[in-house]
Amino acid sequence: MTIVYSILVLGILGGVFGAVLAYASKIFYVEVDPKQEAVRACLAGANCGGCGFPGCDGYAAAVAAGEAPTNRCVAGGPEAAAKIAEIMGVSADAAEKMVAFVPCSGTEGHAEKRFNYTGPVDCRAAMLFGGKSNKTCTFACIGLGNCTRACQFDAIHIVDGVAKVDRSKCVGCGACAEACPKSIIKLIPESQKIMPACSNRDKGAKVMKMCDYGCIGCMRCMRECPASAIMVRDFLAEVDPAKCTGCGHCAEICPRKIIVTFGGKVTVAAAE
Repeated sequence: MTIVYSILVLGILGGVFGAVLAYASKIFYVEVDPKQEAVRACLAGANCGGCGFPGCDGYAAAVAAGEAPTNRCVAGGPEAAAKIAEIMGVSADAAEKMVAFVPCSGTEGHAEKRFNYTGPVDCRAAMLFGGKSNKTCTFACIGLGNCTRACQFDAIHIVDGVAKVDRSKCVGCGACAEACPKSIIKLIPESQKIMPACSNRDKGAKVMKMCDYGCIGCMRCMRECPASAIMVRDFLAEVDPAKCTGCGHCAEICPRKIIVTFGGKVTVAAAE
């Protein structure tokens, strides 16, 4: 009889608690805007944060409330933007897709090291040694993979000691850039075809002692660019994507071979 009573008591308690929960769900129910649910269904569901909101639910709520544009889902791209715009009854002006880029060519054997690092496989941990990591170049990619672990799309990997982006997989969410303790990872327009793969702004003589592929600010690319699309600022070449025609002449003449071209050949020896 003790077992029977126990079962009865548990059954009664279960029924009471179930009724209380059902009642509470009706009392505290928050009605969701149908547009929000429709927008949420259009999103990629990656919860990558590339839209600038806390996940897909947060972005969908902001769009439905008219507080966010319809084209911020980087993972969904233009297709998602078009569907969301149709739901919201606005024009689908999709923003250009951005992709990550790591401006560093300091691969193993080519970048001078202060010491051989042995410790946690974590870029921030490596920077505890004077805030510079084990590489002499203070602008260099540490190469311990914080960015790879932050990427939900398997779009960035450590290749020969330097992070390299697979542009075919990158959705431009920026998670890798946020995870980089040196903040050297950049988001650039997918249409941009030329980028110097270096971040060092030291004088050329100093760079040559630290890295075989570092930009030395020689200005040859700036002088010979037919579109006047390159400027050298603080000893580092920078490309103006609005002027660049993607001809690749700068990559061909760069004495350090640190300028990369996208959409085909990669001319950086260290990135091959």
